[in-house]
Amino acid sequence: MEWSFVIEKLILVSVIFVITLVIAMYSTLAERKIAGFMQDRYGPDRAGIFGLLQPLCDGGKFFFKEEIIPAGAHKVLFIVGPTIAIITACISSAVIPWGQELQIGDRVVSLQVADVNVGILYMFGVIALGVYGIMLGGWASNNKFSLMGAIRAASQSISYEIAMGLSIIALLMVTQSLSLKEIVAQQSGFVNWNIWAQPLGFIIFMVCAFAECNRVPFDLPECETELVGGYHTEYSSMKLGLYMFSEYINMFVSSALMASLYFGGYNFPFMNDLGLSANWITIIGVIVFFLKIFGFIFFFMWVRWTLPRFRYDQLMNLGWKMLIPLAIANIVLTGVFTLIKDTYFSS
Repeated sequence: MEWSFVIEKLILVSVIFVITLVIAMYSTLAERKIAGFMQDRYGPDRAGIFGLLQPLCDGGKFFFKEEIIPAGAHKVLFIVGPTIAIITACISSAVIPWGQELQIGDRVVSLQVADVNVGILYMFGVIALGVYGIMLGGWASNNKFSLMGAIRAASQSISYEIAMGLSIIALLMVTQSLSLKEIVAQQSGFVNWNIWAQPLGFIIFMVCAFAECNRVPFDLPECETELVGGYHTEYSSMKLGLYMFSEYINMFVSSALMASLYFGGYNFPFMNDLGLSANWITIIGVIVFFLKIFGFIFFFMWVRWTLPRFRYDQLMNLGWKMLIPLAIANIVLTGVFTLIKDTYFSS
């Protein structure tokens, strides 16, 4: 293995890691600004111009607050919980293609950390591991409210991962690939975006993404009105910060995944008709990709300050009695349309 390749990947990993943390950090400010706008009030506006330094103040508070571990807690697992949550959140973006290739001198640089031919399976595996951080943190706290939140998180994850996986099966029937790079490359034209072929699958996937990220109206694991703070009731200082950061990172990665699977990723209309160099097309594509991601993040926040949370029985009924049957029906319809297409239009 060439050292230049290793250095190239290390630089790419570092850039993506920094961008992820910055977006997660300023998502906390955007959340409060959007909430303020929708509630006809100002959000944070004291720290810096327009409150732009507020996330730095919040981060400093997390770093310098006293570390508290409850006397009855399992000390090792109490620390392992948030550690697993933040690690799984950060490594989930390794297979996302952020743009086309860049030509730098004699080297062709890929804007994807790892081009795994089973990238979707990797994403699902990492997402499934993330709930263990919540479960361990809730159980190790030795607090009944934390344990209840952890149990809710586990059952919610099991329920909605099934529907999410079934929605992806229908998409795979259309794309014939598990590689995120290939799936994005197939959507080179606006009419080729998978949202037109899989509108129902996208809606199911998006609803499940809300549940996987524990966002309103699916934030039952940390429901303040019932469980104080849910699974992180006993957490303080930077360990609480890691849980909060992992939630916003998961929201960012989920937005990137939805943009990649259904909205063309870095592709944009008329990208091949601009007459620009390949490098400029790649740079514009990266910018467009992040604009799509920011659009989804805004939608996550808009829903939070618009809809009330479900009761727990409503959440379970939606997952098992509505989304899973709809996802199965979507697979059947996709199979029927694919068969008709191959039979009558293949020639």
